[in-house]
Amino acid sequence: MVALQIRDVPDEVRDILAERARQLGQSLQGYLLDLVKNEAERAGNVALLQRFEGRSDGTESSMSETVRDLDADRAARAAGLGLSPGEPGATP
Repeated sequence: MVALQIRDVPDEVRDILAERARQLGQSLQGYLLDLVKNEAERAGNVALLQRFEGRSDGTESSMSETVRDLDADRAARAAGLGLSPGEPGATP
């Protein structure tokens, strides 16, 4: 494990962060560590999404195509469960 240090943090920023940590029942240290961990996890998400940039494997469908496909899938699922479309439990 390493120790991180941030210099020149304005007092008002520190106060806001300390108050947020207090509201969450955390120490400032714990709250900031959670923020840093969450940011690191998001960086992985961005890298994953970047791998899919420029692909044209159906990700360019129109809204109406997507709605049509979802409706068809829901109807098929409802039929498989023996439900009529619109019946409670037929769609999520």
